[in-house]
Amino acid sequence: MTETNFTEAKSIVREGIEAQGMEILGEYQPAHDANRWILVYTSSDLKSAVKSLGPERAYALAQRIAIYKNAGGIHLSATNPSYWCAAYFQDDFESLQSKVKTTEGKLKAVFKSAAISTPQAYGSQEGLDLDDLYEYQYMFGMPEFDDQVTLKEFKSFEEAQTALKQGLARNSTEAQLVYSINLEGEKAALYGIGLLGADGEQQFLPIIDIDNPKHTCFLPYEILILDNEVYMLHGRYRIALSFPDLTMRTFSKIMSTPGDIEDAMSALLE
Repeated sequence: MTETNFTEAKSIVREGIEAQGMEILGEYQPAHDANRWILVYTSSDLKSAVKSLGPERAYALAQRIAIYKNAGGIHLSATNPSYWCAAYFQDDFESLQSKVKTTEGKLKAVFKSAAISTPQAYGSQEGLDLDDLYEYQYMFGMPEFDDQVTLKEFKSFEEAQTALKQGLARNSTEAQLVYSINLEGEKAALYGIGLLGADGEQQFLPIIDIDNPKHTCFLPYEILILDNEVYMLHGRYRIALSFPDLTMRTFSKIMSTPGDIEDAMSALLE
């Protein structure tokens, strides 16, 4: 695809997602970068898997496709549902692998119908086996999936939702609601937040998203409301899971980012 067809690429991907019977949750331009676009989607199979495991695994619901443009043209990249679900479902992943693989097959069909760039696996050069993902941590002593950050506790689920809605309106120049999804039958909701402030995506993305294919689709960052409490995945887990091969030297350049993200999310709940 040529440079002039970036808008067309968005339409092609949207149509591909919908043609596979999947649901587009939201989309946005990350890091104020006109050469990047992210579409967030989910599927009935992912919803079914999360429902069977419990709402604390809801992070797996939001899978992403990124469109980005560079000197070589327009490209697609996507989160691998098996990779992310293995990390979030942990030991329960294998019992639900067929549901995840169904979504993965639909994602491959989206890429095939789009025919924008040649599919290729990327991420960890040496690969990570399932046991590594079930207990993923960048290195010994670093956070795992269960080491989530509790951002705030409210009197009720409804109060937490109201506070977040008001915080997003109050901080519209710093944060953008990209998507939200409520879990049927549960007092639980997942929100994807674009971090627009000076310490957000435009600060850390150019430092860590340095390889090709781009890892742009690791965004947006999520927060999860479970009953009356609000959580986020620890930055030293969530970012490292997205960039497992980055060196400690590179990560040291964004040492403040996990705290900056926590501060930005907390500000939405004041």
